[in-house]
Formats: sequence, structure tokens, C-alpha cells
Amino acid sequence: MPSITRRHFLQLTGSGLLIAHSPYLLAQPPKNKLGVALLGLGNYSTNLLAPALKHTKYCELRGIITGSEEKIPQWQRKHGIKDSNVYTYRTMAEIANNDDIDIIYVVTPTGTHKDFAVQAANTSKHVWCEKPMAMDSKECQAIIDACKSNNVTLSIGYRMQHEPNTRTFRQYLKTKPYGNITAVSSFAGYAGQGRAKDNWRMKKHMGGGALYDMGVYAINSARFLTGREPVAVTGNHPPQRFPEKFTEVDETTLFTMDFGGGLVADCGTSVVKGFNHFKADCEDGWYQLKPMQSYSGVTGTTSDEKVLPPIDGMQQTLQMDNDALAILTGRQPMVTGSEGLADIKIVNAIFEAAKTGRTVTL
Repeated sequence: MPSITRRHFLQLTGSGLLIAHSPYLLAQPPKNKLGVALLGLGNYSTNLLAPALKHTKYCELRGIITGSEEKIPQWQRKHGIKDSNVYTYRTMAEIANNDDIDIIYVVTPTGTHKDFAVQAANTSKHVWCEKPMAMDSKECQAIIDACKSNNVTLSIGYRMQHEPNTRTFRQYLKTKPYGNITAVSSFAGYAGQGRAKDNWRMKKHMGGGALYDMGVYAINSARFLTGREPVAVTGNHPPQRFPEKFTEVDETTLFTMDFGGGLVADCGTSVVKGFNHFKADCEDGWYQLKPMQSYSGVTGTTSDEKVLPPIDGMQQTLQMDNDALAILTGRQPMVTGSEGLADIKIVNAIFEAAKTGRTVTL
């Protein structure tokens, strides 16, 4: 554990603030928050993570790492970032000597995650990596190994697992208010017409397309909210709406996840259709999240007319505070690298099933 984190940990334990790691129960913030450097200054960092970090209790934005140096002045002005905490992709190794920074959050195209996350781990900073974790199992494992060998925490940016209504439904696996789950549907996506051909989300080698971008929400929600792992998958790509644009990546992918014992999840993902829900049918009723993966407005409803309203504030604030608290208290983060790896194994299996037309066993 880096020395700054150890000091924070002792501060927490010494003041009696060490608590059970929970998204609902948070200790009083420490005097010194953990410092986060955002690696990649695109839309998600600009419009979601940076604003969310203005409200976190356990961490704060202190640094940036970018390949677009023209963005630096505006980020410094808007967020008060010191010159000494500004890095480019060429100079990021120097962050190893900067005690202001405790965490590097990788927020770049999926096809670059492995290289950047490994570089981040090699600076001995904790690593947060945006979803999906990487392109394949080998890349995911390389990230896990780099973090382990450098003795740093790795967490994957699945904000959904930090969202309170989602976690309430996770608890239903223990309390079973509607009995056992008998069937699941999990669909994630958004309506659109594709992007410019030079956009990374339209490039296969960069991790573009529906299944990498949005499919991991459908996959992860089915796994997380059943508490089970699939034993087999099927997949298919229906006829495209915009074949002239989607020449490299999938526009829509429909798939099933067989969890064994008769439980099958019917799933889909798209970047041209507005998929956005999770539903669990049970022996004595049902419950659902609709919308499921949106940045705001996630709402739960049940067959007996219960309504779980959306939270105030940003899901990303909860996510980063929970992940920072895990570091401060020396606990395992809520979403580990193994979780990201499991989803990517399924992504790759669904692609294989869609290509071959056969069921793929996991």
C-alpha cells in the first residue's frame, strides 16, 4: 500500500471511523482526500466524472493525463489543477513520483485500456478502469497481473453495481420477497444512427459496437442480479438498419445466457434501438429496473406496485466514493478485475456464437 494511503488508513482507524464497506453507509470524510488523475479527457471525463468528483467525500480530482494537449489549459482553469499534476501520455510515467496522486482512472477507448492500465499500475498508483475492461481475456488478465505485482487496487467502473436500487434488487437474492427467479430479461442500449466512420466507437480494434459498449450492462446486470454465472450463450446479429455505417462493428446483438437449472436470461444490446431494462420474473411476482443503465433516473418497480425512485445526485459520485473508501480501509473494491474479466469472456463467447450459429459453452 502506498505511504499516503497508509497514512489515511491509520487516520481512519485512529479516529474510530473504520466501517463496513457499504454503498449506503459511509464514514465521515478524512481530512485528506485521495487524489485522482483522469487519464483521457473525452466526453465521459468532461461531463460526468469531473462534475461527480466535485461532490465526492473520499477523493478529489487533482490531476489529468491526456494525449490532447490543447485541452490542458481549459481543464486547469475549470478544475484548478496544478502544473505539476498535468501529464501527457508520453510523460505519465513521471506520476510515480507525485504524492498528490493516489489513483489513475483510465477513461479511454476500450482498445487502449490494457496498455494504459498496465502503465498506470507500473507507477504504483491505484487503478480504476472504465468498462468494458479490455478487448479479451488475455488483456484483462494482464491488467490484473500488473496491479497485483505492483500491490495496487484495481476497480472496474461499473457504476450500476453502486446504484442503490440495483443493490436493493441484489439483496432480493437473500430475502426472496417474490420467491426464486424463474426467468430474466436484460437489455441495454440507446437509439441512434451510428457515428462518423472515424469515431473510435465504429472501429473494431478499438472496441466499438453495441456488445462491447452497451452489452456489458446487459451481461453484468444478469450476472449480478441473479448471483449466478452462465454455463452457455447463444448470439445473433439481426439485419442492420445502417449497413453503410456499421461496416466493422455490431449495430445490434441479441443473445441468451443459460445459467443452468432451467434459468435463462433473454438479452440484447444495441446502439440504434432504445433498449434499457432489467426484469426478473419470479415464482410469486416480478421486479424490474426501467431504465436500467442510464446515468440518471434508474427506477425500480415490482409486481405488488412498489416503486424505488431514482437517487438524487450522480451515480458516479457513489461509485468513486465507494472505490476510494475501499482503498482507505484496505478492503476489496465492490467491482474487481475478476468481474470485468468474467464479462469480457462472455462478450467474446457471444461473438463466437453469433459467428458460428452455435451455442458456446463457457
